[in-house]
Amino acid sequence: MVHVGANDLGKGAKENYTMVSEFTLVGFEGHPELQVFLSVLFLVLYTVTLLGNAGMIIIIISSDSRLHTSKYFFLKNLSFLDLCYSSVIAPKALLCFSTGCRAISYSGCAAQMFFSLFGTTETFILAVMAYDRFATICNLLCYPITMSKRTCVCLVVGFYLSGCLNCRIQRGFTFSLSFCRLGKIDHFFCDVPAVMQASCSDTFASEMAMLAMCGFIIVSTGLVVLIFYGFIITTVMRIPSSEGRHRAFSTCATHLVTVSLFYGTIFFMYAQPRAISSPGQSKVVSVFYTIVIPMLNSLIYSLRNKGVKEALRKQRTKKGFFH
Repeated sequence: MVHVGANDLGKGAKENYTMVSEFTLVGFEGHPELQVFLSVLFLVLYTVTLLGNAGMIIIIISSDSRLHTSKYFFLKNLSFLDLCYSSVIAPKALLCFSTGCRAISYSGCAAQMFFSLFGTTETFILAVMAYDRFATICNLLCYPITMSKRTCVCLVVGFYLSGCLNCRIQRGFTFSLSFCRLGKIDHFFCDVPAVMQASCSDTFASEMAMLAMCGFIIVSTGLVVLIFYGFIITTVMRIPSSEGRHRAFSTCATHLVTVSLFYGTIFFMYAQPRAISSPGQSKVVSVFYTIVIPMLNSLIYSLRNKGVKEALRKQRTKKGFFH
């Protein structure tokens, strides 16, 4: 519970506010037809995300011993993160659009914010996937040592702990604010900027903390990706045969598409002050990084990754779909 009083609203304020026990998710306001369209859209996108990440990537990689390599280990964790934060957001949004039940408890909002922020761990995974591609193409002799199973596990554990720390700090800054008794959040989930907008107290320090932390994570991991791909491109261009260059570039193309989609939307969302001041714009962009990108990632890696496609074909053959 958060108590909101006159001191939170400035010297001239005299209106008393009640304890906040729940919030109201405004979502996308509009005609009933719009709510029906959004319900169908979110249902389709989330279903594809669920089936693609859980069924076509996580289960396939886990069940095929040929895919028990560092590359697919990181891909499995990427899919797991996509699945987790989509599952935290999409079902509640579907409920809001289809039934009009827009209330979310204070603790539920805090939990949703925590696990949605856990998506920042994905930036670390994408960065180490870039290094994995670099080690494969540019430093193959040292690859078994630099990307050993123990190293990969330690890296991923460190990434999850770092993401958890980021979530705790940002949630702490946000929920240390005081909130108006109406508790209206102009969003379809408890995103940090939207929850800050619902506050009646000064949010400057919290906004700066959010921008600093997200900006640091996005910029630092983005630079890591750019540096390693710079080395990759330089190495590939030295390959004498065009067929060899094409093969090398094709192994990186899928990851580059994923990186471009994720970093583009996440930077647009969090690493600029407009993320705080433009709730309408933020809602549209949020649909992309919470629902659309996790769905696209599962499709991209399922349809373009040779190892996943072969493993999927093998599983289908075993189950008698093909003879």
